[in-house]
Amino acid sequence: MSLQKHDSRMHNSSKKTHRCKVCEKCFVTLRELKLHTASHNGDKQYKCDFCEKRFVHPSNAKKHMLIHSEEKPHRCDVCEKQYRTLQELKSHARTHTDEKSHRCDMCEKQFSAMVYLKRHLLSHTGDKPYKCKFCARRFSISGNATRHMLTLTGEKRHICKVCEKTFRTSSDLRQHFVVHSDEKPYKCDFCEKSFKLQNNAKRHMKLHTNEKTHRCEVCKKLFRFASDLRQHVDVHSDEKPHKCKFCEKSFNLLNNAKRLMKLHTNKKTSM
Repeated sequence: MSLQKHDSRMHNSSKKTHRCKVCEKCFVTLRELKLHTASHNGDKQYKCDFCEKRFVHPSNAKKHMLIHSEEKPHRCDVCEKQYRTLQELKSHARTHTDEKSHRCDMCEKQFSAMVYLKRHLLSHTGDKPYKCKFCARRFSISGNATRHMLTLTGEKRHICKVCEKTFRTSSDLRQHFVVHSDEKPYKCDFCEKSFKLQNNAKRHMKLHTNEKTHRCEVCKKLFRFASDLRQHVDVHSDEKPHKCKFCEKSFNLLNNAKRLMKLHTNKKTSM
């Protein structure tokens, strides 16, 4: 961006002279207006270089393509976690402060970023827009769908530089990496315990508070952890995605499949 354009945008930002004829929203430049107008006519002229997805705005196409490249150039100064976009980094940075300005209108729960609020709202609506490519399961969060598909393919692309252990996702690798450190920066608010991972500290503190915020939309049962809820939801489904490795039996709960496989292995060792 030229200095002249920068001065025009930054120092005259209040002069929004370009008005949308559809919604009457105003913009500083004609280019911004044209990009916005495309959102009304549904013209998705910008295509992803790696898949069939198309986008109205070129910036959205660029952000999407980072998913395929897994490039994460934006690093948090506090915990060194990396993000694809600057907006994701800014949202994450609020987790290191007490700022929670986004409130759920249904249950009054507050969140540090809009992306977390939107994800939480799906727990009220029961909407599951993300579908597995290999089976009929659907998910409310895209990351959960991705992790599920990786468990089916068994693909592990992320390698630990210390012990060369492989992981399905970059987040799994980051979580693993702390095992090579003695640092435990996350402390419990109620006792003397400390943890290497923030999520582990949060899970532990729920044992003190007995807080159960994850509700099953079918039977209204409450759970402390999202993982417990996800496992419980399978009870209400006729699907049995968890198969025993040693026989033909299938289960709707992973723990039941694990229990049977343990029986098989115990029989083998006792023989």
